[in-house]
Amino acid sequence: MNTIRKADLLQKRRWRIRKKVAGTSVRPRLCVRFTAQHIYAQAIDDDKGSTLVFLGTLDPELRKQKLTANLTGAKALGSAFAAKAKAAGIASVVFDRSGARYHGKVKSFADAAREGGLQF
Repeated sequence: MNTIRKADLLQKRRWRIRKKVAGTSVRPRLCVRFTAQHIYAQAIDDDKGSTLVFLGTLDPELRKQKLTANLTGAKALGSAFAAKAKAAGIASVVFDRSGARYHGKVKSFADAAREGGLQF
């Protein structure tokens, strides 16, 4: 029996995206990851291999709002991430959806980040 697991297919999608998307210090890669309960976003400089800005729903300020991995949580985290990135001097990013479809939560996060002032 030759079955392919969902996790393997997700990893293949991640690799396919990462072949095309790379971040620099001028234009870092905005990687967003949704788990069952939380959302994590980070701006990564792939040239240096370092994270420039990180924000997740486990952040103490956002934890008070009790955000979860749904549309409203994605929208709130997207605008908060844009504000934090702007404060760090990041104006434009390359979006990495981590194998997820650009639909629903991912789209809501991206739209909120754009409204917050990030350029993709």
